[in-house]
Amino acid sequence: MEITWYGHSCFRLTERGMATIVTDPYDHDVAGYEPLKLKADIVTVSHDAPGHNFVQAVKGKSHTLTGPGEYEIGNVFITGVQTNGYGKRSSDEPRNTLYVFDYNGVTIAHLGDLRRVPSQTEVEALGTVHVALVPVGGISGGLNAAKAAEVVSLLEPGIVIPMHYQTPGSLIKLAPLSKFLKEMGLGDVPVQESLKVSPSTIPEETHVIVLSYQHI
Repeated sequence: MEITWYGHSCFRLTERGMATIVTDPYDHDVAGYEPLKLKADIVTVSHDAPGHNFVQAVKGKSHTLTGPGEYEIGNVFITGVQTNGYGKRSSDEPRNTLYVFDYNGVTIAHLGDLRRVPSQTEVEALGTVHVALVPVGGISGGLNAAKAAEVVSLLEPGIVIPMHYQTPGSLIKLAPLSKFLKEMGLGDVPVQESLKVSPSTIPEETHVIVLSYQHI
């Protein structure tokens, strides 16, 4: 299956004969980048904010998922798990749903606007995660580079794709990718246009893959 990044937290997941998914489509007037012109069967929304919930930007969709639950659509198994923001007892914390997509045994976790490091119990509930799409550029309340690295160490995915960080196309103030790479003990990482992954290509030790955001 193939993973393509369109900036911020928006990805397209595709596999022949299975449902196409777009995650967290954004309003470009808020998030920056170019207007989205994508087609998909399923759209997932992690939380109700214009940088993540602009579902009208995606054509052809038959399902829009906005909260926790278990779904089977177009041969893809999807688990939505609600996470909290600043603290379990905080009444003003933003609700977030992270999603785990199972494409023929390859599991991709989109962590949405995760704001705190999950507990071991929450991590175990997700099951095995092969590819983690992780927000790394949080400044005010969002997941910062150090916390993102901690989440990676808990999930132990084969592949990490960072998202939600400052780029030339972004209008939202976020931290740069370099901070997260430093936390992971890495320097510059080669950038690639998309990632094709199958059960046989998932590394045993965690690798960080940096994608360039695609212009439409």
